[in-house]
Amino acid sequence: MKKIGWILFGLITFSFIAGVIVYPYLPERVASHWNAVGQVDGYSGRFVGAYLMPIIVAILTGLLWLIPRVDPLKANIEKFKKYYQGFILVFILFMILIYAQTLLWNFGIKISPMTIFPFGFAGLMFYLAILLEHAEQNWFVGIRTPWTLSSPTVWKKTHWLGAKLYKLSALIALIGVLFPKFAIVFILAPILSASIYLVIYSYLEFKKAQ
Repeated sequence: MKKIGWILFGLITFSFIAGVIVYPYLPERVASHWNAVGQVDGYSGRFVGAYLMPIIVAILTGLLWLIPRVDPLKANIEKFKKYYQGFILVFILFMILIYAQTLLWNFGIKISPMTIFPFGFAGLMFYLAILLEHAEQNWFVGIRTPWTLSSPTVWKKTHWLGAKLYKLSALIALIGVLFPKFAIVFILAPILSASIYLVIYSYLEFKKAQ
């Protein structure tokens, strides 16, 4: 845990240092948002472009690091904490990837987010699936429905299936690289469909158990 903590601290520090370095060279209007087909449709000021993502990364890291300490079932999180800490690391790397793409675009290296986002999202979803395979009942991490939280058996069955579906969603997301204009569909459709199905599945398994 200490090792990952220091790595996260280093990544946060690196992102702020990067912001300080690039700030004087960014344009006054920084491209900061892209639509579903990878076209710029939103701009921000130089300060926001340089520092908003590092600030978000720092806040999210702090919140995610705090969760095991406030969860009433924190003893269960301790059982899979190395996977949880690993997920924080993968998630922050994903955020920094988005930050890097934004900076590169504004320096003239116009790599479409629809080219790199499927890779980043697929990696994030695949590791999330690994986390689900090991997650024990808790209030913050995992597929938390009234039925998974009410039954350890339903929790395990739902998370076992969820891990399979999220791994499949990660693979489908990669197909979006081949079809940049439809990449957002390959990214969102599988994960949303899987999540809705898992909610229904947890309810049906709970009723079956009763």
